[in-house]
Amino acid sequence: MILVTGGTGLVGAHLLYHLCKSHDTIRAVYRTAASLEQVKTVFGYYRSDEQLFHKIEWFQADITQVPAMIPAFNDVTQVYHCAAFISFDPKDYREMRKVNIHGTAIMVNLAIDAKVEKFCYVSSIAASGDAIEGEQIDESCLLNKELDNSGYAITKFGGEMEVWRASQEGVKVIIVNPGVILGSGFWNSGSGKMITKVAKGLSFYTKGITGFIGVEDVVKSMMALMESDIENERFILVSENKTYQEIFCTIADKLGKKRPKFNVRSWQISVLWRVSWLFSKLTGTAVLLSKYAARSAHSKSFYSSEKVKKTLEIELEPIESVIERVCKNYY
Repeated sequence: MILVTGGTGLVGAHLLYHLCKSHDTIRAVYRTAASLEQVKTVFGYYRSDEQLFHKIEWFQADITQVPAMIPAFNDVTQVYHCAAFISFDPKDYREMRKVNIHGTAIMVNLAIDAKVEKFCYVSSIAASGDAIEGEQIDESCLLNKELDNSGYAITKFGGEMEVWRASQEGVKVIIVNPGVILGSGFWNSGSGKMITKVAKGLSFYTKGITGFIGVEDVVKSMMALMESDIENERFILVSENKTYQEIFCTIADKLGKKRPKFNVRSWQISVLWRVSWLFSKLTGTAVLLSKYAARSAHSKSFYSSEKVKKTLEIELEPIESVIERVCKNYY
């Protein structure tokens, strides 16, 4: 039996489709019945038979609740832990710790008790450290806890530490650190918002640089690593390093929309996040633009996926091709 958490998210939903094609015993954790419709939508992008979706044994639970999760591990041999809380709003830090660290610790403890054979954890490049000047960030770069890191980066790094603990208790583990994941579905959350904003006429861009990858490459890499003899290794998953300007313009071209034309400079976005912070304090509402999101929009980070490409002997899909496919599926 394969257990998947976060099965109703972007990575989890696409992972379930590919697992259903090659496995018959799959259990997926979900929170609400409404979220299952998103998974059906994702399966539809692959023009799949509805019977494929019904191969999944759905298990309703909260991964942060131990008693609820214990039965989910019955007869489980592999775990794909995709569940996460993603936010750059400082107000969400406690909830991120609860899900990303405490929730992962629970998954690890239950995996150890159930004698699970292999455990795959979906982390993030946010949990990677900086490289030596002039070099790309790779798996040897670790998060510097002395720096002013975002709550998301801190909690995903904390989740990784819990997974390494599993490796010390006899569970084989794989950690993947994807860049910004582009994929079909979930148009109102995560990277899907980029597609939606451009479709609605986004006018602004920044020249920050980060790593991007298609969700299919993330899923296929995870499955290949889990099905191999490789264990207790960490892999950065990035197809290409691109500016946000390039990404937004490519999305606009594929959707037949106008390209964003106003470059928001670093000093301007610094003012904006401070105004957003003050407004949030005065009104008690969520931060519209956090300091960490503003910093990310202008930072220039270059990532290397040479390790996974050499280990699995694969090539990762060019981002333009990924965006073209995703935009064709955009509703």
